[in-house]
Amino acid sequence: MKREILQLGNPKLYEISNPVEKDDLPLFPPIIQDLHDTLMAFRNQYHVGRAIAAPQIGIQKRILYMCINEPIIFINPVLEFVGEDKMEVMDDCMSFPNLLVKVRRNKKIRILYCDMEWKKHEMLLEGDLSELLQHEYDHLDGILATMRAIDNRSFYLK
Repeated sequence: MKREILQLGNPKLYEISNPVEKDDLPLFPPIIQDLHDTLMAFRNQYHVGRAIAAPQIGIQKRILYMCINEPIIFINPVLEFVGEDKMEVMDDCMSFPNLLVKVRRNKKIRILYCDMEWKKHEMLLEGDLSELLQHEYDHLDGILATMRAIDNRSFYLK
């Protein structure tokens, strides 16, 4: 089911999400479906959108959903920076769809996570996928791209 995406200024977006417990897993298939449906509806409307964090639909759990070529569910992700190289990017967000924010992100990251079977995985990401997962991971800690703006002139209307 498509859910409402919480918009910039909603206090729930600034909360730190709770870890998922293994016993919670049977409750998550409908949530994963809602994340998928919400992402696809956003993509159909705005022609962008590759990932969504559970807090963006009001679920304060450490879950990320990414769908580029195929869906990937990140449960309790842990993000590690690889190297010191940074990049400046124009960040957009489903929680403020008409705003771009210039931010600085790491070029390379490693993300450790569990899947829906509680199996552990690891991905090494660079470039735009690194930026994407850093953005989504921030949502789990109540951090929005607006809070990472390079300076007070880093905001642009689409």
